[in-house]
Amino acid sequence: MSLKNTTQNWGSVARLLHWSTAVLIIATAIIGLTMEDIDVPTVYKLHKSLGLTVLLLVAARLIWRLLDRRPAYPSGMPKLQQWISSSAHGFLYVSMIAMPMSGWIMNSAGKRPLPLEWFGLFPVPAISGPNPDLRHLAHEVHEIGFYIAAALLAVHVLAALKHHFVDRDHTLSGMTPGVQPLPPKE
Repeated sequence: MSLKNTTQNWGSVARLLHWSTAVLIIATAIIGLTMEDIDVPTVYKLHKSLGLTVLLLVAARLIWRLLDRRPAYPSGMPKLQQWISSSAHGFLYVSMIAMPMSGWIMNSAGKRPLPLEWFGLFPVPAISGPNPDLRHLAHEVHEIGFYIAAALLAVHVLAALKHHFVDRDHTLSGMTPGVQPLPPKE
């Protein structure tokens, strides 16, 4: 497999960025949904560090998308479906940026901002001073954004499965190592 994308498949760099981002988003979400029940500072720190890592990976993904071509849509895919796919991916990128940014702002704008460190290795600067209104807004964006991101992710997964099992095209196999396209319907 090549590092760069081909006309049919995503390259190893795009796949690595895609799947590592996906795993980290799911881990961050699970921790975020349970951390108030656990209420251990280390868990909050882990959630924040993973969120910052997602932000870095998304930046890397966007840079890579600028440098490498995108595989072609499956032949015969209607233009409307292509537009929906592109729009959904755009919204996914917005959510992958908005979630960690709103968390960072929420942390920064608290009455007593908690030190933010990336996995305890180095400090991450606050991006605002204490501001209760900004913190409240960031909290709302973070909370509502989670449900929007979860819905987008569910649609993304369902669409990939539809392409694989119903359309039987290369969409899922082009991004997922070890998955082969199904034979065309007879």
